[in-house]
Amino acid sequence: MKRPRYKRILLKISGEILTGEKGYGIDPEVILKIAQEIKEVVGLGVEMAIVIGGGNIFRGVAASSKGMDRATADYMGMLATILNGLALQDALEKIDVHTRVQTAIEMREIAEPYIRRKAMRHLEKGRVVIFAAGTGNPFFTTDTTASLRATEIGAEVILKATKVDGIYDADPAFHKEAHKYDELTYLDVLKKQLKVMDATAISLCMDQKIPIIVFSLKERGNVQKVVLGEKVGTEVK
Repeated sequence: MKRPRYKRILLKISGEILTGEKGYGIDPEVILKIAQEIKEVVGLGVEMAIVIGGGNIFRGVAASSKGMDRATADYMGMLATILNGLALQDALEKIDVHTRVQTAIEMREIAEPYIRRKAMRHLEKGRVVIFAAGTGNPFFTTDTTASLRATEIGAEVILKATKVDGIYDADPAFHKEAHKYDELTYLDVLKKQLKVMDATAISLCMDQKIPIIVFSLKERGNVQKVVLGEKVGTEVK
């Protein structure tokens, strides 16, 4: 059996994936499938932290573009990520994966506050740690949160799971001739303004030399394939 390429990873899941075919909210079947994929990877002995988006429930940027105060909209978006984090925790616990949710905004009755050393201790014990509520600050995306937390916990790679099977030079949903990249440098992403992660997130990964692998979560087994070193999606390094 192949040995995992990484010992500690950070999985970034976009909120939109959780909607399934509904277009809004959380599809229980989809979140259970994601939980099962996570269980398979954890079973390989890989330590996994997760940052989850909230776009399936509320997008701060979209709301602010329609007149809502940006800071207020971003705090609402952070609360959406907590809903998703709790839903994913529930799905994981139901299939016997020990999980902790840590939030950047304290709400002790439902989750732990984010404490770096405690998070690392959970990982060492084989627990999955879900980081919710972004960085706790408005104007920062969950992509930036993923880069920041990956740096803090010493993750070897960020796996960015999306609805698309990699990074393209144009949106493949609207441009059939769009070209998919197999590999890119951090500077390529910044210069070409490819909308894979925001510039702050990419810059932080570049400073810390943390590779990013972008792939589709729609195809079953992709998380495990990436962890085992198979060529899936697009790698930014």
